[in-house]
Amino acid sequence: MRTIDVADITKNIKEMCIEANHFLTEDMVRAMRCAAEEEKAPLGRQILGQLQENLKIAGEDMIPICQDTGMAVIFMEVGQDVHFQNGVLEEAIHEGVRQGYIDGYLRKSVVKDPLLRENTKDNTPAIIHYEIVPGEQVKITVAPKGFGSENMSRVFMLKPADGIEGVKNAIMTAVRDAGPNACPPMVVGVGIGGTFEKCALMAKKALTRPVDERSEIPYVKDLEEEMLERINQTGIGPGGLGGVTTALAVNINTYPTHIAGLPVGVNICCHVNRHSVRIL
Repeated sequence: MRTIDVADITKNIKEMCIEANHFLTEDMVRAMRCAAEEEKAPLGRQILGQLQENLKIAGEDMIPICQDTGMAVIFMEVGQDVHFQNGVLEEAIHEGVRQGYIDGYLRKSVVKDPLLRENTKDNTPAIIHYEIVPGEQVKITVAPKGFGSENMSRVFMLKPADGIEGVKNAIMTAVRDAGPNACPPMVVGVGIGGTFEKCALMAKKALTRPVDERSEIPYVKDLEEEMLERINQTGIGPGGLGGVTTALAVNINTYPTHIAGLPVGVNICCHVNRHSVRIL
């Protein structure tokens, strides 16, 4: 049994909220650089160059990568042999987000009620997903999610007879409907299987997988590569102004499902696919 003080959770999440909003992960930086080199459309190359410059300025001057610093999504993979002390874990997570957004001078974008719309003024509460895993470590992933792309995300409750072609059509429908509103080049997270909520959660978590890593399942890997190629053939391009770089990656997760269903979630993220990962 390992004991972790919840103050350590607060401290790390505070730092991760600030880090994720100012620096992209190395895989995303490489993908953006590669896209700028390979884009064929002159306007597309110009836009990708501007995005590269934006990343440079954000890192050097500690200015957020995007003005929408997102709603904080937290994935907690908690080892079953971990004991938390000196407070409540969930309260410590929210406190880390509160401190990160206030002390980091990040935009506060969360409202207390979805219809009354009063701002909480500290970007809490966060969206928290827990998973109990073997061992005595805690893996924290902080993924601020902007709503320009979040609003373009979809869940499709397909019939089993729709098969893989139905899945492909669902992904392409979501991407085409999103168009420039998702601030391309985008990263497309897809969840196939499970239930209504499970496929959406898988799609969300797929966005945190490095964009240069493919699925270990052969047919899923092939599907990821095919969908990336098809998406980049739409011509939507960087900023929605044309080109061959509409998406940087398509990451797909799967899960067993019911004999009567084929749920598909498509969670789209803009070119600032932000996340920070730490293991305590």
